[in-house]
Amino acid sequence: MASLIRLRQLPVVQKCVWNHLNRASTRTISTSKKNSDSAATASAEAKTEEDKNWVSYGFDYSSKEEDTNVHNASFFFSVTLCLVFGGFAWSYAPDTLNRDWTQREAFLELRRREKAGLPPIDPNYVNPKSVKLPSESQLCDVEIII
Repeated sequence: MASLIRLRQLPVVQKCVWNHLNRASTRTISTSKKNSDSAATASAEAKTEEDKNWVSYGFDYSSKEEDTNVHNASFFFSVTLCLVFGGFAWSYAPDTLNRDWTQREAFLELRRREKAGLPPIDPNYVNPKSVKLPSESQLCDVEIII
């Protein structure tokens, strides 16, 4: 958000917005009697005014048409292809980490334990007889923190 506020303060952006607002609010009226002359004059005036106020997008500073084409193509590829289709592919991609599988297996295991009358999680997950703990003489003065 701060970058948008800083961008608003740039003189180039202010000129672009001001020229766009001025161009939309002014209309030229031709008083010639021939319709063909008025259309040709209005289109010529519009071309010169349009070229005079042209601000480049930064892709090509000499050709307005090339600059606009590259600008439109770059935004099409970046926004439409990368963001839209990339987001779609990422959202609907198969589960490579098997999260769904592990959750299904956990539910099946819980259902099996409930039917067998066992607690959901066994307090003795590891058989206590298989664990070999050191004796008191081996521990000596070692502090045991639980």
